[in-house]
Amino acid sequence: MTNAEFDAAIRAEGVSLLCGVDEAGRGPLAGPVFAAAVILRPDAVPEGLNDSKKLSEKKREALFDEICRESLAYSIASASVEEIEELNILQATYLAMRRAVEGLSVTPSLVLIDGNRTPPGLTVPSRTLVKGDALSASIGAASILAKVSRDRLILTLDQQYPEYAFAKHKGYGTALHYEKLREHGISPVHRPSFLKTMH
Repeated sequence: MTNAEFDAAIRAEGVSLLCGVDEAGRGPLAGPVFAAAVILRPDAVPEGLNDSKKLSEKKREALFDEICRESLAYSIASASVEEIEELNILQATYLAMRRAVEGLSVTPSLVLIDGNRTPPGLTVPSRTLVKGDALSASIGAASILAKVSRDRLILTLDQQYPEYAFAKHKGYGTALHYEKLREHGISPVHRPSFLKTMH
């Protein structure tokens, strides 16, 4: 079953407006966590949708534009470093997901969420789907919007804080990133709670 067929099977249950939700940036040491919500048109599902991590950057960028152009509705949201520090990363991720769903221009009949936990406080019916970004076209589309949006923000952080080489590691805990942190200390866009033990 393709990911478009998976979504079609759910719509066949009587779900008129199916929305996929996914996040990007839970693991990095810096920057906000992003989430996106997408309601695809059943007759305009972009070719090649998949878990954003399995696609090349060029393919993600092309699909990003197509998803934004062809979807019935989409919304991209984030939770800031301050919110991550105040709430913890899981609760901040839920916050970004809720913001993404609430930002849609139409109300979905069902929200499909990548993973095994539903964000508390969602006001629409929802289901979780483990490995949903590969199984569902709607979640795959959301994963691409969240990832590309986060990557674009990281490139602006790279210009603001060139000494950390964000463009190379995207904020993840690579050897290069830890080296730069030891050299320059923590910036305002780093997540202090993620840096309690420096490698």
